[in-house]
Amino acid sequence: MEPDPRRWQVLALVCVAFFMTVLDVSIVNVALPSIKTSLHVSENSLQWVLIAYTITFGGLLLLGGRAADLLGRRRMFMIGLVVFSGASLVCGLANSIGVLVAARAVQGVGAAIISPATLAIITTTFEEGSERNKALGIWGAMGGSGAAAGVLFGGILTKYAGWEWIFFVNVPVGALVLALTRPLVRESRVAGLKGFDAAGAVTITSSLALLVYAISKAPQVGWASGRTIGELIGAAVLLAAFVVIERRVAAPIVPFRIFRVTTVLGANVCAVFLGAVVFANFFLLTLYVQQVLHYSALKAGLTFLATAGTVIPFAGLSQALVTKFGPRPVLAAGLTLITGAMLWYTQIPVHGSFVSDLLPGYLMMGVGMAFAFIPMSIAALAGVAPHEAGLASGLINTSQQVGGALGVAIASTVAFTHMKTLLSTGHDPASAQVSGFSLGFWVIGAFAAVAVVATLALVRDQEVAVEPAAQTV
Repeated sequence: MEPDPRRWQVLALVCVAFFMTVLDVSIVNVALPSIKTSLHVSENSLQWVLIAYTITFGGLLLLGGRAADLLGRRRMFMIGLVVFSGASLVCGLANSIGVLVAARAVQGVGAAIISPATLAIITTTFEEGSERNKALGIWGAMGGSGAAAGVLFGGILTKYAGWEWIFFVNVPVGALVLALTRPLVRESRVAGLKGFDAAGAVTITSSLALLVYAISKAPQVGWASGRTIGELIGAAVLLAAFVVIERRVAAPIVPFRIFRVTTVLGANVCAVFLGAVVFANFFLLTLYVQQVLHYSALKAGLTFLATAGTVIPFAGLSQALVTKFGPRPVLAAGLTLITGAMLWYTQIPVHGSFVSDLLPGYLMMGVGMAFAFIPMSIAALAGVAPHEAGLASGLINTSQQVGGALGVAIASTVAFTHMKTLLSTGHDPASAQVSGFSLGFWVIGAFAAVAVVATLALVRDQEVAVEPAAQTV
């Protein structure tokens, strides 16, 4: 098949859609105080604005990726856009917390369809090699900068337009992408594959959704509570059932042979830890600058421009280095920089300043994310046949989302437990908060260090440069 002459337009289109889904994970953070006041809700109810999106997004990614392979990447991409944009409109119009949370859950469903479809479309549009690496570099930059940009845009929109517009803005963007998709994007699907692994889809989706729910709620109900333990055991039982099913069905939703490529396995292990670091980092930093430094939503958002703005220019260098040297050294370097940024944040003071106390860490994080997301995305598709592109895409996105939920839950539990202990012994509230955040960053730094070790142990550069597999129709 000749290269698609419109492949770069296709890349731009799917990257915009992917950026929206990543953005919506963090864009809500700085708007939460405004939502709380506007809808008159409690802290316990407010957290569901974040959790509802994470549960459906993380839980349905594998199903979304496999559905793209079987039913058509373009078709599922368009369905995801309709679901995501429609739910965004309802979010903005919501006049109660119940409606907002329900619409956020539906948004997550749309995102779970869009995200793996975007990566699958890129994989089947660009042949493996330098061009695909460049395309994945751009795609990775969108994902890497999306979390930081979400905090930035959330602050700007909340300040000048109202919290509703963090959702309304998705509607015209989604409509434009939808209108351009059919003329630009070629349809592709797995030819001749019959049957659908319904039992596997139900068990893995239920397992992941229950896992994300359990770790998201654990900071509130307690990690050692019977409820949390029961939910984690339930998730493990469902996962075990999924493994048994996948080994017996003729057309499994996740053929385990994909993990025979060690680099694919290594990329997904790294994705869990990288997701944990990135999500938890932005969560704790947002709380620090707003609660300790007393920055407004707008000012808090603007501080993250340093990170978001650094990712994009270094993404080009990252993909060039991967093409020349392979993903392993670039990924290890990026994760090492991220580890350094986390260690820098452990020293944040009560009366911190942006330039001296935050900016160096923001810049290290930006370069590190560019050097980590791009090679990780390339490694996740190493030697993967086009007919399994959706599966590989769903796997790497799932790993990041589950890792993100786990990272936020663990880091926030450590930070807030330490804060409460210090406050109970008479410590100053501000110093107790900073001490808690510092301990949380030590934990996140340990996650990043483990990711460096996993990279060196599992990622193999020689597995990336393989001949493209048979083409799909």
